[in-house]
Order: sequence, then structure tokens, then C-alpha cells
Amino acid sequence: MGLNIREIIPREELNLNILKGKTVCVDAFNVLYQFLSTIRQRDGTPLMDNQKRVTSHLSGIFYRNVSLLSDGIKLVYVFDGKPPELKGKIHQRRKSRRDIAAGRFEEAKQKEDLSAMKRYSSQLARLDDEMIRESKELLKAMGIAVVQAPSEGESEAAYLSRIKEEVYATVSQDYDCLLFGAPKLIQNLTLARRRKTFSGWMEIKPELIELEKVLNYLEIDLDQLICLGILVGTDYNPKGIPRIGQKKALQIVQKYKQPVLIFKSVEEQIMSLNEEDRFDWREIFELFHKPKVIDAEFEFGKIDEEKIKEILVERHDFSLERVEKQLEKLRKIYEKLKQKNLEKWF
Repeated sequence: MGLNIREIIPREELNLNILKGKTVCVDAFNVLYQFLSTIRQRDGTPLMDNQKRVTSHLSGIFYRNVSLLSDGIKLVYVFDGKPPELKGKIHQRRKSRRDIAAGRFEEAKQKEDLSAMKRYSSQLARLDDEMIRESKELLKAMGIAVVQAPSEGESEAAYLSRIKEEVYATVSQDYDCLLFGAPKLIQNLTLARRRKTFSGWMEIKPELIELEKVLNYLEIDLDQLICLGILVGTDYNPKGIPRIGQKKALQIVQKYKQPVLIFKSVEEQIMSLNEEDRFDWREIFELFHKPKVIDAEFEFGKIDEEKIKEILVERHDFSLERVEKQLEKLRKIYEKLKQKNLEKWF
């Protein structure tokens, strides 16, 4: 879900050559859900092994990340920890929506409506503990660093990209990372480079969003950007405020400037929401302003080919031939890295 402020945010197309040799922190849950939602069969069902266990996330982790590693990008996957209490309530509501989508998927299945099946099935994506554990296991076997956040993965990724000189940017589709203070946000990096639409194939290009440029362009500061996000709707208050879109929210923030005055101006509209959708803006503001984060250390391991084959081929019935082809690419990547490290000594 996440915050949507796409219409008012300046961005630029990102040349992947810029990322060569650079480290990026990936919002792991965001990307894994992206894999679960997009890597699917024609009828919308996810990829599965012979035991009907979902493997879309593992496919995404392996094939997409081999491509990024081939581009010389160093990856750190940051996983969610315990969500804030407020977000726990939101998760309950999302479960209700998934139950509704499951019913509609079954109806579409009976009618053999492939388009509807694909639409509703993508709303059923969920990560369980075993999927998360195996995701970490596969990432580490690929030499990709893994960080366990104490709470929100996106806030931890944003924090690490802020405090660690070696981290170039945060990778996520969610704009919430900007509200958490990520200096640079990269979108579309882990998406397939081409997507099929009704009008044909569309090219998907990575985009760079810089927080400083966003604030200068909108003529607001970070606290005001957080207020703007709350008005529109975040993960902590998904509905936002009715009839207040991105542009209207910007006007309100620019006019009233101070958080107290901003929300005083919309107090009546907040109180008119259904009880379950009402929110305390101060509580949400504090979650963005002072998230639970740690100065996590991370290291890039060595590729473990046998472990990769054990996870993908032996456990989940991936094609050995296809996996071997990708492993050959990984070998070349790490051979180049070894060579570069040796050259430093001469």
C-alpha cells in the first residue's frame, strides 16, 4: 500500500552505471511483496513447486538480484522486525481485505475470467515466517548482506542510508522512505525491465528521487512533508482524509506550515471519518519523526553455490540448467571482485 505522492514529486531517470560499485539498502518486505504480486502465471496464480509451496519470491530474489549484481551493485536487504502497535491494527484490516479478494478470486475462477483472477490473486500475496527465513537464507548464499531491523524495514533502510557514508540510497517503491528521511530513494530497480500492458510492452526504468530536491521543489521542510503524507494517507492511516489529494494536501501544508495548525485546519474532517479510520496525527508524526532504528553493521559474504542449488533445485524444483546459467554469471561477478581486490595491492 504505502503513501502515494507520485504526482507532486520530482524524479529523474537513473542510469544503472551510476550505481556501479555503490551500496544500496533494499526495503526487503516491499520488494518481496513486489515479487509475490508480479511474478505470476497467466491466471494470476503464483509460481509454486511440486508441493504447491509458493516460490515467486525466491524466483525474484535469485534472477532479479543476479542481474543487479551483474551491474556491479552491492545489495543490503533490510527486513522488518516487530511493527509499531498502530500498524498491527492496520494488518488486521488488510487481512479482512484479503479475505474479500479471496472470495472474488474464486468467483472469477469459476467463470474462467483470467483478467479478474490475475487482479484479485495479486491482492492475496502474503509472507509467512518460513518464506522470510528462506529468503534470508538464499540472499546470504548469494553473498548479499542481510540486516534485521528492530521495527520497520523501510525506516531502518532510510536510517542506514542517512548515517553510513558507504550507502548510496534506499531501494523501495514506497514514498514513506522519504518521510523517514532517506536522502535518496530509488524506485523500479527490482522490477522487470519490461511489463506487458493492454496496449503492448512498456519499458520500466529505474528512477531516482532525492529528498533535498523534493523539499526545495515543494518549498516545505521534512516535518511538513510528514504532515503532507499523513493528510494523503500512510501505512498508519491508509484512508488519509477524504477529498484531500496530493495537490490539496500540499496547499494546506504550505498555507498553515506548523503541524499543529495544519491538523487544526482539518480537525472536523478527521472527526467525520468512521471510527476505525480516525487517527491521532501526533502519534503518526512521532512514528516517522523518531522511528525505532539501530546502527546495524552488515557484511557481504561469499557465494555458496551448493546452498543455492539445495534451496532452489532440491527443495523447490527449480530447473538445474537455468540455475546453473545464473550461477555462471555470479562466478564471473565474484572473479572480477577478487581481481580488483588483488590489484589494490600492486
